[in-house]
Amino acid sequence: MIAFVRVAGVKPGKAGAAMAFAREIAKYIKTNHQIDLEVLRPVVGNPQRVAWSTRYADMAALGAFQDKLMADAKYWELVNGAADCFIAGSMYDSIWQTV
Repeated sequence: MIAFVRVAGVKPGKAGAAMAFAREIAKYIKTNHQIDLEVLRPVVGNPQRVAWSTRYADMAALGAFQDKLMADAKYWELVNGAADCFIAGSMYDSIWQTV
């Protein structure tokens, strides 16, 4: 099983809007791509972050979904509409294998 986690830094004063977007994009992906995407917020450390996490059977399934998402114009419309909530260059992805 592959776990994918994406973390993004939130601009000061944008926490509410960033969390609303995080939930909106998770709902969109569930509705349109049938992928369960968890929205996470930090309990300790830098509170100005939001994360999304999901799991795939294997790397091929992750890659297939990523390809599908990159071609989804509505997804990009939603992402670009929330750009002012996030710190440019702060996003990073982690891919983990469950054991």
